[in-house]
Amino acid sequence: MPGRTEEQKTLLASAIVQDLVAIANVREENVSVAIEEVTPEDWDAKVYQPEILPNRDKLYKKPAYDRPALSKGRS
Repeated sequence: MPGRTEEQKTLLASAIVQDLVAIANVREENVSVAIEEVTPEDWDAKVYQPEILPNRDKLYKKPAYDRPALSKGRS
């Protein structure tokens, strides 16, 4: 998440953990959250092609774009 502050990433991780505890009934101590920063230039090769496209049927929230070119420059 390039461009986000460490505080924003910490708040996001905390919110994810709190939602997992509340919704999925997991214990907080059993959850970890990692954030891997990927630049817009690397998004297609590192994320979209290897992770999103082959797993679209498994996504509960799909991206609002269908092509990598549309995702470039978006945050």
